[in-house]
Amino acid sequence: MKQSALTITFICSILLLISGNIQKSNAQSKPHKTASSDFAKIYQNRINKIQKTPGLAAFWDFVKREDGIGGSGRFSAYTSKGDSRPYILEPHNISRDFWLDGPEASMADFPLLGRGPFGQAVQFTNPDSLNNLPVLLVPRKELNDSPIDVKGPGKSVSMLVWMIYQGGDHAIAGLWHEGTDSPSKEPPVVQVRGQRQYGLFAGLGAKKGAASVHVSENGLASFGDVYARHLSVTNETMDKTPNDASAQKLDSSWCVVGFVYDNKKKCVTTYLNGVATENWMDDPANNKFYKYAEKAWKQAKLAAIPGIQDGEDAGFPKDQFYNPPEDKLCREVVISETESEKVVIRTYEFTKVRFVYHKDSKGKFNQLVSSDLVSIKANPYYFGKDIYSPKTPEEGSPFTIGRAIHSVRHATLSAYIGGVAVFNEVLSPKEIKELSLIGRSKEMPVIKLKEIVKN
Repeated sequence: MKQSALTITFICSILLLISGNIQKSNAQSKPHKTASSDFAKIYQNRINKIQKTPGLAAFWDFVKREDGIGGSGRFSAYTSKGDSRPYILEPHNISRDFWLDGPEASMADFPLLGRGPFGQAVQFTNPDSLNNLPVLLVPRKELNDSPIDVKGPGKSVSMLVWMIYQGGDHAIAGLWHEGTDSPSKEPPVVQVRGQRQYGLFAGLGAKKGAASVHVSENGLASFGDVYARHLSVTNETMDKTPNDASAQKLDSSWCVVGFVYDNKKKCVTTYLNGVATENWMDDPANNKFYKYAEKAWKQAKLAAIPGIQDGEDAGFPKDQFYNPPEDKLCREVVISETESEKVVIRTYEFTKVRFVYHKDSKGKFNQLVSSDLVSIKANPYYFGKDIYSPKTPEEGSPFTIGRAIHSVRHATLSAYIGGVAVFNEVLSPKEIKELSLIGRSKEMPVIKLKEIVKN
């Protein structure tokens, strides 16, 4: 009887042990559910990563609002230590503000995705009508002389934008007011001169869908044209995501566009997904965007020769000459050589120039016949001036996201924007690459707003 009881006790112990192992195994096989508090920590870690990056001026993640994280008020920014400005993004209708036509803008004009690299994203789409052009902006009076108001001698700026590209080629974000006094078939009622400083674009006429950046030294036009023409642009383009894409497709379609203007080096570098590849524009004289820079380069060369030369425009504004440094030769290639003529192409840091020589009286190819710009580097792009510094707040641009103020009412950009960060320092390639992984890697995937703010 005693032996029977011991046997039963032993069997029960074995069964309990097996049961425990089965439960443990089941627990291990079940996917781990991240608690809401964990998502809040993930969110805060990403914000900390942005805030600890040197030179942060402002960062809008569309989660932070004037009434708190995940609130219903207007979007506000994270800022550098000591800067108490909230940089509230106000909804405006460009048509209503400058054509005095169209409805008043509201937060309802900006559809929300509910998730993104930082937990939220705002959508900008083709307008339903040309009198309804919603834009998010920080008014000039709220940012004048602030850390995001990068301008003047010695000042550099960097910017990153997390977005899902869905179409268009125009403004993404920046201090870039095109002006409303440019020639237009339907001129605005309110006429304002250009107030350009810096801005990210989706390629413009240089390459639709690429990452590109405008910078301006005067707030106005460039190279004698009616529009701004200083532009750095990537050769690569953003993947275009359909408007009816699934949630899974949207989550895998985030890209990061950015730029660095280094005042010391006098160049602008554009990044796409943390990478800045060298980009040359061949035959700029016949390029619809860079032909203006080519003309300004040519006029500078002709003006440097005493007297009026063939092809020289004596009325070309001297402050609009384009003079990239050509004192350091990178490479020289002989294209052709005959008894009487020698053609070479010399590559400098930002230009490739074709020289044609004839022989001099000593039989040497020293007699320069012509020089032509055959290629211009579009990334990095040479910009040998300081960023425009408005004399008064009224002469400065607001900071806009999703659109730029322009003299023409038209579709500009279709995209989800999930983060905009401005830095008033030069970010390193390493810093840009690391920040560009947020929302785009297995280690830092897209997160949802409801998981961040869940009670």
